[in-house]
Amino acid sequence: MMRAVFFSLAVLLCTFSAAYAQPFTALARFDVEKSQITMRGGAYKLDLALSQGVPYRVYTLNDPARLVVDFREVDFAGVDPTALMSTLDENVLRFGAVRPGWSRLVLDLASPQKVKQAGLSVDTNSGNARLKVDLVAVEQAEFDAATGAPRDFEWDKLKPSALTEMSTKDDEAMTIVLDPGHGGIDPGAVGKGINEADLMFTLAQEVRDALLRSGDFNIVLTRNGDEFVSLERRVQIARTAGADMFVSFHADALASGKANGAAVYTLSEEASDKASAALAERHNRADLLAGVDLSGQDDEIASILMDLARLENTPRSQALARGIILGINTEVGHTYKRPIQSAGFSVLKAPDIPSVLIEVGFLSSKDDLSKLMDPTWRGKMVTGIHNGIHAWILNDAEDAQLRRK
Repeated sequence: MMRAVFFSLAVLLCTFSAAYAQPFTALARFDVEKSQITMRGGAYKLDLALSQGVPYRVYTLNDPARLVVDFREVDFAGVDPTALMSTLDENVLRFGAVRPGWSRLVLDLASPQKVKQAGLSVDTNSGNARLKVDLVAVEQAEFDAATGAPRDFEWDKLKPSALTEMSTKDDEAMTIVLDPGHGGIDPGAVGKGINEADLMFTLAQEVRDALLRSGDFNIVLTRNGDEFVSLERRVQIARTAGADMFVSFHADALASGKANGAAVYTLSEEASDKASAALAERHNRADLLAGVDLSGQDDEIASILMDLARLENTPRSQALARGIILGINTEVGHTYKRPIQSAGFSVLKAPDIPSVLIEVGFLSSKDDLSKLMDPTWRGKMVTGIHNGIHAWILNDAEDAQLRRK
């Protein structure tokens, strides 16, 4: 009953507030005075200043050789290309709208160059962003091998297929939403050329298959490939599916210090420790790349409703975390030194759905990375997660009967 009331009121509040929300199509502004393009070692270096983070992609094309940077979406109106680099010829640099919702910057290359690294950083105080792209001179054969446009991502659009990863729908069966973290423009952590997004997508598929083999479940994945899905959209997918459980998968990397083993997180305004707080901050910043800000969505009434729903739901999420850790520890034999933690992960903020985030390991750990790449070891992790979910389902059903008395 509580859940039904919450859904009805939440839909009404979201519909009312949407009319006053800033449109997602608001353009990022290009700051030419703080941007520059330089040439070093026979290759270009780009340092582009933007008023906010946006989805982007960088690649090279041939015939003629050129660097392409696509944005969704940047306002280049009134910008003089020669202001970026006084030695640029008039036709070397071009930019502007390329199709509805997309902007493009094209830089002609006089010699073979490939993208060495590219990254967008966002100032958490001002919201301003910088996109840096470093090219490196290469032989023609290496350039030809690296060139080519990526497939056309629809960055944050909920495709009809987003809910087709569901088993044959059974209204009586439990619906579990599995959330492989990151994807698309946000590859997550990277270790030895392996990115978190790909690993977690593989793991989520394996957990899905294990659950479908062992029980009567409706299973939904929040993404069906290497595509960007905002944190808000991930929660929305769970609500649209009528989820009874939400499980997010990640494998982070530490910039300093050492850590290994799995941990399970639940939502909390106050993090368990500084490391958990920093981890949640990094995960939550993924939406800044898409120009989405979740900070002001909840009005006072909605916050009260959420608090009421969480009074019942938080203990259930914590019990789910304990069950999964027990299952992992039983099968794998090792977890993080503090395996159950909490932090303010935006992806866990559905107040009426038991939600956990599993850090299955750390890509900054050679041992963890090796294990995650091993199908046999990963099978043990999948079994542990599967068993933990099943144990929670049984215990939660017994607790539900006690709550009704």
